[in-house]
Amino acid sequence: MADDILFLFNHDAPHQVAHIAGIARALIETGAPGQPITCATATPAIRARVETILGPDAAARVGWFDMALPAWLEATLALPNKVAPVRRLMRLRHHAVRINAARVVVSAERTCLSVRASDGRARFAYVPHGAGDRMVSYHPEKGGFDLIMVSGHKTAREMVARGVAPAERLRVIGYPKFDTIDLSQSKKLFSNDNPVLVYNPHFDPLLSSWYDHGPALLDWFTQGEGQGYNLIFAPHIMLFAKKLHVSLEYRTARLRPGIDPRWRAAPNILIDTGSTALVDMTYTLAAQAYIGDVSSQVYEFLVRPRPLLFLDAFSHDPRSREGAYPAWRAGDVARDAAGLAALIPGAWARHATYRAVQEAIFDDTVSHQPGHPAVQRAADALLELAQAGPARRAADGAHA
Repeated sequence: MADDILFLFNHDAPHQVAHIAGIARALIETGAPGQPITCATATPAIRARVETILGPDAAARVGWFDMALPAWLEATLALPNKVAPVRRLMRLRHHAVRINAARVVVSAERTCLSVRASDGRARFAYVPHGAGDRMVSYHPEKGGFDLIMVSGHKTAREMVARGVAPAERLRVIGYPKFDTIDLSQSKKLFSNDNPVLVYNPHFDPLLSSWYDHGPALLDWFTQGEGQGYNLIFAPHIMLFAKKLHVSLEYRTARLRPGIDPRWRAAPNILIDTGSTALVDMTYTLAAQAYIGDVSSQVYEFLVRPRPLLFLDAFSHDPRSREGAYPAWRAGDVARDAAGLAALIPGAWARHATYRAVQEAIFDDTVSHQPGHPAVQRAADALLELAQAGPARRAADGAHA
């Protein structure tokens, strides 16, 4: 189905799905006059997750495009895919003609720009899968999109200031993922009433706290004072997708520490390294305090202000080019596991001193318009893009 709005779900993990699937649902529900909608999915599991967010009615009304590669090519790429995202890139190349046949292509990552036809008619729209503050959030290649829909004024302001894209190609829409989730939920995950903390380390081998400090932190929860708290270990879903993590940006690679059986045996520790609960806010809504480093999920946690604790594993590293993290102003920051553990008992008492900062950075990061949800704001922007004139050439897109 060409001449459509094509949503790309080109990943092996489901963490990007909720950031754009709700927009597809909004387009279907509003009718999108004369504008067919297609969802292109990489795996059966990704399609199932998209269908869950769409709901049965909308799922029956969209077109579906299977991005799977031929079996022989999937097998050939299995080994190198453990180090680099070669399957994702090959899927794009394999289906480049179909992608460029769309009127509008919607993606939650910039890799799709690698197959954009320089003389193509398709327009490309971007919705970040998160609202984080890492340098990669402002990668200059993102200027190749015709439309960039961001969650809040913070990201829009930074994209303009850093020369990524001009203001006229940016739209502040809010956080579409929030429109796909019951934000009032708070599941009871432990049989006791002790305080619950969630530890959400990133996967980047330079920026993540897991490699050098995470195991010692989990050890603390298995003994002494730490046993008086419950811990949800809910890392970024990509952390345990690979054993070896490579950062092209920082030209470094590290082996990921595994899970100690003692942690799984501890009654006050819940460990999840791969389920959909890692991406549907089950844990960020259930916890009473957050431990993290650079993951954008901190902003999902701040939908309800609560204590924040951070492990700074990289600011002293001369290789780091990262700037200041706004979220780190809204909680306590430690340099190692022992320092962070010492901060846990008093975190709730100190929260009052951080609450105003938390609310301010959340409001700057996530725009909210009563009665006009993010998914509908995005749908309106996409329809406007679809009805515009011929697309710019990709070469005109960079604004670095």
